[in-house]
Amino acid sequence: MWITILLAVLLCLSIGYSIYQKRKTYRLIDRLLDSVLNREMIAASDVEEGEYSALVSKIKQIQEVLDNHVNSAEQEKEQVKSLVSNMSHQLKTPLANISLYAEILSKEEITSERKTLFSEKMQRQIDKLSWIVESLSKMVKLEQNIDGFEGKAIGIKQTILDAVDTLYEKLEKKEINFTLEPFEDRLLYHNRKWTAEVFVNLLENAVKYTDRGGTISICVKSYDLYTEIQIADNGRGIRQEEMTDIFKRFYRSPEVENMEGSGIGLYLSNLILEKEKGYMTVDSEYGKGSCFSVFLQNCKN
Repeated sequence: MWITILLAVLLCLSIGYSIYQKRKTYRLIDRLLDSVLNREMIAASDVEEGEYSALVSKIKQIQEVLDNHVNSAEQEKEQVKSLVSNMSHQLKTPLANISLYAEILSKEEITSERKTLFSEKMQRQIDKLSWIVESLSKMVKLEQNIDGFEGKAIGIKQTILDAVDTLYEKLEKKEINFTLEPFEDRLLYHNRKWTAEVFVNLLENAVKYTDRGGTISICVKSYDLYTEIQIADNGRGIRQEEMTDIFKRFYRSPEVENMEGSGIGLYLSNLILEKEKGYMTVDSEYGKGSCFSVFLQNCKN
């Protein structure tokens, strides 16, 4: 009989302990899940809690993954807000000018000479608008890898010549003394279309910020792992405090805000070079000129 009573007591204690453990486990999990939902850090003491440490550790890992996703989403949201704000700023001026010129052209009393003048001005604003939209489209494609960007081992000479050909008319119009130093063609890892875009952006800036009759030169130097393509000018140069800012998206120096440009070119160029595992550096002295160097990986012949 005593044995029966003892067994019954032990059974009750076992059931009671089991219920206690389940409740304890429930309370622990409930507290941990509240921490996850409230984005509160799980304490180290919780992770070290005996037999539950493996469970707590996994919940903590889930919390870290969720926090990373939330932080990433918030960063992307801020980037989108910044992008929309900058795009609005970039598009506002040409759109306002087009609207103004259209209103002037609609007036019956305007002379044919002034009509021609404002038609040309409107076309320049339309071209600027098209260029901004096209640049933004390229930027988004590269950032999202929509275009299926691919690089390969091809000669760099034709890529440079394609870029020069695009800007040659502007070089002549501004009477720039242009020099392309002779060099032996080399196989470099790059995408011809996109890398030509890099050189066009750099040459465009060099022409824009170099006075009439100034000089621009391209020099190619080969090293063991990389080949350097230098684009140098004797233009206005860049202030030292702006050297890192110029590569930021939509950045424009206060000194050139009234000149044509969108602040996308250098940012876009950096994106392209990152895809090719290359990079860019700049050496500049304010008032004396700049030298942008593009480094691309060598490929075996």
